[in-house]
Amino acid sequence: MRLLRLLTLLQVRREWSGAELAERLAVTTRTVRTDVERLRVLGYQIESHPGVAGGYRLGAGSALPPLLLDDDEAVAVAVGLRAAAGGSVTGIEETSLRALAKLEQSLPSRLRHRVDALRSATVSAAGGGPTVDADTLTAVSTAAHRRERLRFDYAGHDGTVSVRDVEPYRLVYTGRRWYLLGWDTDRADWRTFRADRIQPRVPTGPRFAPREPPGGDAVAHVLRGVGSAAWPHPARVRLHASAETMAQRIPTTAGLLEAIDERACLLHTGGESLGNLAAFLGTLAVDFDVLDPPQLRAVIRDVAARFARAAGPAPGRVAVHPGADVAVEL
Repeated sequence: MRLLRLLTLLQVRREWSGAELAERLAVTTRTVRTDVERLRVLGYQIESHPGVAGGYRLGAGSALPPLLLDDDEAVAVAVGLRAAAGGSVTGIEETSLRALAKLEQSLPSRLRHRVDALRSATVSAAGGGPTVDADTLTAVSTAAHRRERLRFDYAGHDGTVSVRDVEPYRLVYTGRRWYLLGWDTDRADWRTFRADRIQPRVPTGPRFAPREPPGGDAVAHVLRGVGSAAWPHPARVRLHASAETMAQRIPTTAGLLEAIDERACLLHTGGESLGNLAAFLGTLAVDFDVLDPPQLRAVIRDVAARFARAAGPAPGRVAVHPGADVAVEL
C-alpha cells in the first residue's frame, strides 16, 4: 500500500524532494530510496537528482509497468471494461473481455465478490445506435490532438459518398452515436459528421491553428444540430419552466434546452414515433406548447381524448349506463 501512495504522490506533482516524500509517507528518506528502487524494478521510470535541490520525478516509461490499483480503482476498471465490451465501438469488445479476464484473475476474493455482485445485479439498456470502428476513432482523435487536417470519405444519409477536408476539433458521444465536430475547409463553415460514416484517408494533412468552437461549446453545438435530427421525428417544444429546472428532468441525450426567460425554455428533441414523443412530453409534468411539427399536436389531442375517456366523467356529473334503469351520481 505504501508503494501505491508513493506512486500517487509522484503522479500529482512534477518533482518531490526525498525529505518531502518521507514526511508525507511517515518514513525515513532511506525507506523512500528503497521504495523508489522497488518501483523501478516493477517497470516505472523514476528519475532522481542528487544534491540540495535534487529530488524524484516520474518519467515516461518505455513499457507498460504493472498497475498498482486500490480496491475502488480495481472495481471501477472492471466495471468499465465490462461496459466497454457491450458498447458502441466496433472491435473493442474482445479486447475489453481479454483485459477484464486478466484483471479478474489478479483480484483478491473480496474484490471478485464485489465485481460479481455488480455483474449479476446489473442489466444494460444500452444499444440502438450504430457502432464505430475503433481505428476510425483513433485516426480522428489523433488528428484532432495533433491539430492536423483530416481527409475522409463521408457517406451521407442518402448513401452518396463525398470527400471532405476538415480541421477536426472534437469527438462528441451523445450516448447513441459518435460525432465529429470540425471546420470544413471547402465549405468554410463548421460541420458535424457521424463518425460511423467516416472513412479516414492517410496520411493526414498540414497542421492548423485551432478555431474557437461555435458558441464556445462543442457539445452544445453538436446537440443543437443533431439532438433532434438524429430522431425519425424531430420536434421543437416550448416548456413552461426554466431551463435550469428542466435540465434536472431531461438528460442531455433526450434533447437540447435553450433558455427563453426565467419561466420558459425551448426543447429541441425527437422520438422514434410521434406517439412515443407525446408520451415523453407527458412525463415532464409541465405545461408545454408544440412548435413543430404540427402533426404532433394532433397526436397529443388523440392521446388526451384517450386519457379523458380512461379517467371517466368528472365528479358530480351523472353517468347513465346502457341498459340501466337508474342514473348514478358520480
